Amino acid sequence: MDFLGLLRYTEITMKIQEILDRGVERVYPSREALEKALKSGKKLKFYAGFDPSAKSLHIGNAIQLAKLSQLQEAGHEVIFLIGDFTGMIGDPSGKAAARQQLDRAAVKANAKLWKKQASAWISFSGRNAAEVKYNSKWYDKMSVEDFIRLGSNFTVQQMIIRDMFQERLKEEKPIYLHEFLYPLIQGYDSVAMEIDGEVGGNDQTFNMLAGRDLVKALTGKEKFVITSKLLVDSEGKKMGKTTGNIVNLDETPENMYGQIMAWPDSILSIAFELCTKLSYQEVKKVQERLRDTTLNPRDFKMKLAHEITKIYHGDKKADAAEAHFVKTIQKKETPDEMETVKIKASNIIEVLVEAKLASSKSEARRLLEQKGIKVNGEIITDANYEISTSSVVQKGKREYRRIVK
Repeated sequence: MDFLGLLRYTEITMKIQEILDRGVERVYPSREALEKALKSGKKLKFYAGFDPSAKSLHIGNAIQLAKLSQLQEAGHEVIFLIGDFTGMIGDPSGKAAARQQLDRAAVKANAKLWKKQASAWISFSGRNAAEVKYNSKWYDKMSVEDFIRLGSNFTVQQMIIRDMFQERLKEEKPIYLHEFLYPLIQGYDSVAMEIDGEVGGNDQTFNMLAGRDLVKALTGKEKFVITSKLLVDSEGKKMGKTTGNIVNLDETPENMYGQIMAWPDSILSIAFELCTKLSYQEVKKVQERLRDTTLNPRDFKMKLAHEITKIYHGDKKADAAEAHFVKTIQKKETPDEMETVKIKASNIIEVLVEAKLASSKSEARRLLEQKGIKVNGEIITDANYEISTSSVVQKGKREYRRIVK
């Protein structure tokens, strides 16, 4: 093997190791089997599915996008699946109660900007372009007879053993039939797209393995499943929409940076591994340094916040977000630039709603009660407070409005 050949072989080997190791919880049927397939030279087809239950993807979704990116860079085909059909059902995974069901219009509206957000990680153009698919394409054509035949591949016992369903049974909470059937529906995505593998969080293991069983039963093929580690807080709780501590990808640079700075120190090591584009070697060096108790975690957190903000907004806006954070949070100064809003109302409740610092009057009252509102640097708790002249209104630590009368 000549020098260039050796260099190429080393590069491919490193990419395969990153696919197998970085942020990976487990591989089915085994790590060794997937490694063999990746080294075979065959172009494999992998996908990750995302149900549009909100208008923006979030940092937790980006963990799966990062794995798709690694597979794409290694020359494999990747599919960004938007679950516009499954999104109307609602995935019960990890839920103590049924999700609110969405209609098709709401699901499509939620997914409108998802491809653009996903493009921060995977490429939808060029020689090995990622493909966008919607699972309504095959489910809209499925008859009742087809669906019942599909269901014959699973037993009630297989579904009812899920931890969340067992918990609901103990607590005498309802398990709706559409939730019960969700793994079957998600599982068929793998068959419809004729994929070789699926990527998902370890909380999706049951659903992904249902797909693996279905692929084997209907096609006789093997399906690889890569389950990723989750971004969890210091109490081991998943950072997500349900817990209210997730970072959406449509956040402004300043909000994104500031929200990451609010993460607990204990999350830093896993966040560098799951959420950044730093090389795996760089991540390992950072993780090693994080074990040094003489170093200030704040400096690592600022690097993390900058790295993540840069992915979605670019270097310049990440730099500006960092400068904004240093000035307004660390030095507690008022920013030079902020949105100016002309408002006729004087009552603080109405001002907060009109300035879009609160979505409703009830939220505005909660913000006041929680001491989350300042006017010209003074904390305001009185719902009857009147703003008579032009003022700076601050919500929390990062959001400002210059109110002009």
